[in-house]
Amino acid sequence: MPNAQESVPFLIVAAALALIEFAWRKRSGLGYDLGAFGGHIGIMVGVGISRALTGFIIAAVLFAAFSFAPVQWDLSDWRTWVVGFLVLDFFYYWQHRFSHEVRWGWASHSVHHSTNEFTLPASFRLSWLSTFSLSWLVYVPMALMGFSPILITVILAINLRFQYILHTEAIGKLGPLESIFNTPSHHRVHHGSNEEYLDKNYGGVLIVFDRLFGTFAEERDENPVVYGLTKKLESNNPFVIIFHEWINMGRDALSATTGRDIVRALLGRPSDPEPSAETPRVEQATSSLPQEQSSAGHLSQRAPDPPPTNEYQGI
Repeated sequence: MPNAQESVPFLIVAAALALIEFAWRKRSGLGYDLGAFGGHIGIMVGVGISRALTGFIIAAVLFAAFSFAPVQWDLSDWRTWVVGFLVLDFFYYWQHRFSHEVRWGWASHSVHHSTNEFTLPASFRLSWLSTFSLSWLVYVPMALMGFSPILITVILAINLRFQYILHTEAIGKLGPLESIFNTPSHHRVHHGSNEEYLDKNYGGVLIVFDRLFGTFAEERDENPVVYGLTKKLESNNPFVIIFHEWINMGRDALSATTGRDIVRALLGRPSDPEPSAETPRVEQATSSLPQEQSSAGHLSQRAPDPPPTNEYQGI
């Protein structure tokens, strides 16, 4: 998939909006972390390079799947694009949800949640290793349903560009639109490390799938959003931000003593035991059910498993 923030016109508009937001935050007394901004830009440059080097892998797989589709939707028919938009938003919901609930995906997606300040440029904080996270495989069934990879790519790019404007505190609630669409308010909740807000509001353009599948949470004034991971990552170094969770996951897998624990370290829900003193650990959590912890930088919502044999003792 091409990077959704790659076009020059989009970048010009994004920069203009970011400047307006910067002025608003300074005037409102919220401040602006210029170090974090530098981290966002460094990561964005790396994303462009990584997508250029690996995007062909995703394209090849989608076109291969599309070739097996028994029926192919006509790209010249406007109804194809309307249906495609709805279908893609459904699949996006599940891609996003899997990126939170499967640790291999979270290793990549935790990059986006590591920002401690919620600003428009933070939307550029994306992983350089997203191709290898494999969460994009969620779109293969869509290609098998007969939707062209061209349609998938275009609508996904629009979906992600739309989400740029969701990464701000400058826009309040939007009345009736809140019922159907993903809004800045809903996305602030998604980025919250508050227990009430963890692993909520996965939608892309629409919020209806969160409402249908029980992952919706409303932003509440009495519970202000606390952004970032539940154990804060303070570094603005792009390499630390990108690789910290892959390192944590690899360490847990190498220290596992059984095959079951290796699989759990790589593919289980993100979780975290107490981090070692030598290496800062981070986490974005979910909760309300009994929890287990690992170095994943994420608390995970799940029923208790039988006692594990390694450092995952108790989630």
